[in-house]
Amino acid sequence: MPQSVEIERKFLVASLPDLAGALCEPIRQGYLTGPGDSVQVRLRRKGARHFLTVKGAGLLVRSEHETAISAEAFDALWPATQGRRLAKTRWTGRLPGGALFELDVFDDRSLRLVEVEFDSEAAARAFRPPGWFGTEVTGDPAYANSSLAASGPGT
Repeated sequence: MPQSVEIERKFLVASLPDLAGALCEPIRQGYLTGPGDSVQVRLRRKGARHFLTVKGAGLLVRSEHETAISAEAFDALWPATQGRRLAKTRWTGRLPGGALFELDVFDDRSLRLVEVEFDSEAAARAFRPPGWFGTEVTGDPAYANSSLAASGPGT
């Protein structure tokens, strides 16, 4: 698995932007670990692709190792995520200035979150969100996907 660092900020969505130019994909993900564990091990089906991801501790900055896996491996491991799943639709687009946003609309709850990833902590801290972004929840572990998966039915 290639090693990388994830630097991202996460916000509630105050109002949906024009998504006409954004890409849309269904995502189903489940966790092999619980939200209180020191690392997160996640299975994700994104469209027709399947991934296994290991994320380290942290909220703004953390390690992330992701590798593509076969549909068969995904299907074999998926039952172990029972009770720790979520389903969402992800819209991916560009903000003015070029930053990539990922807007998640959750299938099983009234929740919309938007994330922006950065190349450095300095860039993350300098970011000024557009008007359609709502309250920042980067530092709130209740909005971590692993916590959301454990608190809702998922699919």
